[in-house]
Amino acid sequence: MTPESNVSKGVSSTSWLGAPIDARALFGPELEALLDTLRELRPADWSRPALPRWTVRDVAAHVLGDIYGRLGHAPSEYGGYERVFAPGESVEEFIHRTNQEWVDLRADDSPASLIDALETAGAELAARFATADLEAPALGVSWAGVDPAPAWLDIAREFTEYWTHRQQIRHALGHATDPEPHALSTVLDTFMRALPHTLRNTPTSAGTQVEVIVEGPAGGSWTATATADGWSLSEPPGAEPTASVRLDSETAWRLCSRGIDPAAALGRARVEGERRLAEAVCEIVSVIY
Repeated sequence: MTPESNVSKGVSSTSWLGAPIDARALFGPELEALLDTLRELRPADWSRPALPRWTVRDVAAHVLGDIYGRLGHAPSEYGGYERVFAPGESVEEFIHRTNQEWVDLRADDSPASLIDALETAGAELAARFATADLEAPALGVSWAGVDPAPAWLDIAREFTEYWTHRQQIRHALGHATDPEPHALSTVLDTFMRALPHTLRNTPTSAGTQVEVIVEGPAGGSWTATATADGWSLSEPPGAEPTASVRLDSETAWRLCSRGIDPAAALGRARVEGERRLAEAVCEIVSVIY
């Protein structure tokens, strides 16, 4: 049995995901950081490329779409836009298609209207999350292999979305990743909850441990342990892991969000122990990809 098979029993059986994360208080500051960035943009900055197919304006519109999706509504002037699965469409295909449709829908929005809408809707979402029950069943987190997920993971996952998109905007403007350690630490901790799912098809004996260390003020360490039921982040670390992967924080978050590929991350990593396990770790992805 794997941890993923436990999800039918409810969120109480997801202890293998590790200790809960409380990201609720971070949505307000994250929104303010995004708004501050957008308000400082010059007109030409909105057209800068931020992702292979999206400009800064597109990323801002996408963030707004995510927030509206979470709130469960869209403005009436956009025809009550709803996201509906097409026949035979996978979750990944659905998300990529509807994300692009939403961005296209907002193509004529002015920067000022996008900022105003983000401010209003973002504040509403932050207030909603502030009082959420962290242990309630919530949306599934596919990259962690859990559906339904406990609300703490779903909310933390949502925070990583907004933080990551803000970094993409910053990078498009020539700025470095925001080094504020509390937010980045929460992002890294959330991303690493993908480790058990990442390693699920990696054959090894029970008791094998893989350690991931992220260096820097926002870093930390995570130990995934092979058990009879699958890989787990809830087991205490032993004296000597079978493999250890040490990354800097910039490489770690970019790897998990696929800003760099696994081979590039492995090339930057310091690896000890079984290399095949280190290679498996560097396949981690903590976004819909």
